[in-house]
Amino acid sequence: MSGLSDQARAKINEYLPRYPSKQAVTLPALHIVQEETRCVSHAAVEQIAKILDLSPAQVHDTASFYGFFRSEDRPLGRQRVWVCRSLPCMLRGGEELLAALAQRWNILPGQTTSDGQITLEVAECLGACDGAPCILINDELSLHVDAETIDQRLEERP
Repeated sequence: MSGLSDQARAKINEYLPRYPSKQAVTLPALHIVQEETRCVSHAAVEQIAKILDLSPAQVHDTASFYGFFRSEDRPLGRQRVWVCRSLPCMLRGGEELLAALAQRWNILPGQTTSDGQITLEVAECLGACDGAPCILINDELSLHVDAETIDQRLEERP
């Protein structure tokens, strides 16, 4: 897998004047790369480190600390579906929703479908308890979700 595209490099450089230090741009840089390539490759880590005047180990430490970032051996699917597993969501059908989706897509949480379309994740809390059970599809929150309406919600996303 390759490193940074020219576009990703330009976006990272745009962040530099916004932060008090180059190191503070590590998280935005990782998000930029993952959004573009659906993972953070070893080559990208090395190139981010060079831009930010850090060691690759420092960038890797940040990426591995957060469960959000994926390595090149476990890239994300085209759509990332987070199922909230907070108590309110679980009490209102979240556990059943998670089980139904795992069975439907033949994957476990943390895995990606064989066609690379969907990655199923669990979230500790999505902060929308009044809409339980809720999910996050990529960056969009969906409330009052059940196994029957999930396909429609996925189709609504690009």
